Amino acid sequence: MSLVELELPPLQISKAKEKKIEAKEKEKGPQVQTSTITFADVGGNEACLREVCQLLVHLRHPEVYQCLGVVPPSGFLLHGPPGCGKTLLANAIAGELQLPFIKLAATEVVSGVSGESEEKLREIFDKAAACAPSIIFIDEIDAITPKRETASKDMERRIVAQLLTCMDDLSTKASAHVLVIGATNRPDSLDPALRRAGRFDREICLGIPNEKGRKSILQVLCRSLKLETDFTFDNLAKMTPGYVGADLTALTRDAAMVAVNRVLNRLQSEVLKSTCDSRIIEDPSIENQPTTSDRVPTGAEQILSLSTPQSTLTLDQVLNWLKEKPPLTEEQLQDLHISLADFEEALKHIQPSAKREGFVTIPDVTWDDIGALYCVREELQMAIMAPIKHTEQFEELGLNRAQGILLAGPPGCGKTLLAKAIANESGINFISVKGPELLNMYVGESERAVRQVFQRARNSAPCVIFFDELDSLCPKRSEGGEGGASVRVVNQMLTEMDGLEERKQVFIMAATNRPDIIDPAILRPGRLDKVLYVGLPEAEDRLDIIRKITKNGSKPKFQKDLRMENVAMDKRCEGFSGADLTALVREASIAALKEVIKSLDTCTAVPEVTTQHFETAFSKVRPSVTQKDQMRYAKMKNQLPSASHDKV
Repeated sequence: MSLVELELPPLQISKAKEKKIEAKEKEKGPQVQTSTITFADVGGNEACLREVCQLLVHLRHPEVYQCLGVVPPSGFLLHGPPGCGKTLLANAIAGELQLPFIKLAATEVVSGVSGESEEKLREIFDKAAACAPSIIFIDEIDAITPKRETASKDMERRIVAQLLTCMDDLSTKASAHVLVIGATNRPDSLDPALRRAGRFDREICLGIPNEKGRKSILQVLCRSLKLETDFTFDNLAKMTPGYVGADLTALTRDAAMVAVNRVLNRLQSEVLKSTCDSRIIEDPSIENQPTTSDRVPTGAEQILSLSTPQSTLTLDQVLNWLKEKPPLTEEQLQDLHISLADFEEALKHIQPSAKREGFVTIPDVTWDDIGALYCVREELQMAIMAPIKHTEQFEELGLNRAQGILLAGPPGCGKTLLAKAIANESGINFISVKGPELLNMYVGESERAVRQVFQRARNSAPCVIFFDELDSLCPKRSEGGEGGASVRVVNQMLTEMDGLEERKQVFIMAATNRPDIIDPAILRPGRLDKVLYVGLPEAEDRLDIIRKITKNGSKPKFQKDLRMENVAMDKRCEGFSGADLTALVREASIAALKEVIKSLDTCTAVPEVTTQHFETAFSKVRPSVTQKDQMRYAKMKNQLPSASHDKV
């Protein structure tokens, strides 16, 4: 106890202690800070930064608005997906202008005592006005400002009302140069009264960056990293579609770890080499061995020849190296740098936030697994892969709109297989939609599912959306005009394919064996404007398909006397689809396996498929497309709009 408190009566001492406690409690709240982050630390948002600078004029030059007699803007709202840089931008605004900064997490306002939450808000605004010009940043503002008609508690309504009052007081005080910045990834859940002019005057969207934005962000993140001399950011920006700033930060961190592991492995191999050399010196029998090139390598030399020396090191050896090894010299650290190969390795372990839901695992089907269909393959490469690899040439020709492709034809001819190969070979994001899975019994849910699919694709462009069995999703709308779930889904599909929002680098592929029942509006130019007919293979195409199915006669192994040409040219193969040929080879393999099982006691050779096995298979496999259906598909092929009539 101080001398001053000793001279005071007990009642005044208790009051002084209460004031000290109250002062300490007030200091526990958000403090005025100074930010060290500037606009140089923000990459990929040049357009947003220009817009923000226009809103900050009154903080540095209040005389401009005073001369005009206009009330300056009191705040703006930053919204966008998680990890896109909303908090970073708010800190950069305060750091660039060197302004006092009050950072407030929305949940810090909420209190269990009635009226205390509103008092905290008033204190924060009073504190900001006392050190004006200043900035108040409320992160995750949607947590305390929900729509009042749907709010579950009266406290939430009171907090919204208090925040509205405080912001209105700022707009009436011309001398209080306080800017309020809110951040959220759910702008639609905010109370509408907050989003009117005079409160949050502007809403700035920080979306998922495009290729140019990703390159700018990577340059900012890697400016202090030691990269290889010929490192280029263009290729890395192309390999990261759908990545936001937080994902790219994690990518650079993982790439650095890959580089560190590479150098550690080299240093560990040096430790292993020195250990083995000491063993050779200590053992005279090893020292007196012949030095000819044809002698058998020693155990130490065999260990050193391994490509992964860390696999031969024990835990004790690694710990001894970590604890007893002196600090690394400049010569040892000379080769420590991050290369593009390190980033490519790190890409295997980083999943961007935009791809956490709705995206399929890239299949392992390649063009080598698909027989024939060369014309269709070329059309797909020109429609999807060429615009991605030759973007500048397409823009110079004015070909900015992504094409839509419909694969039509009998079942089992390889339409879905082509989509899998495109997903694998193009190396871009791929969303597979099984037609009926978007349909929902509740009104509006099916349309929302369609919107979500296209929104995910835009966020992760370049991207391919593949609609399998499109006829179940987009049937013909009746002439009577009666409504229904299917009609609304078709209308939503039409709007997303070619509506007000452009789908740049969002490619659409669809497959169906009933193009005659698809709504004609889907097939007009600008939507699914290219129809490729994938028909039944001819004799030469059947031969190519059998070669691809059997890996050129190795899986299953064909007998030397058996020729694939004889199987493909057989009249019984006419009308066979790719799926039928796969079933034929499978039945022949099973027949060969049965013979091996029966003669297991006398013969253990590798089973070989013979002509007799194919005869057995022919007796079991029939064409899945009947003659009547073949005539119907041939007629349908001639009626398809803009269908490719080349031999496929």
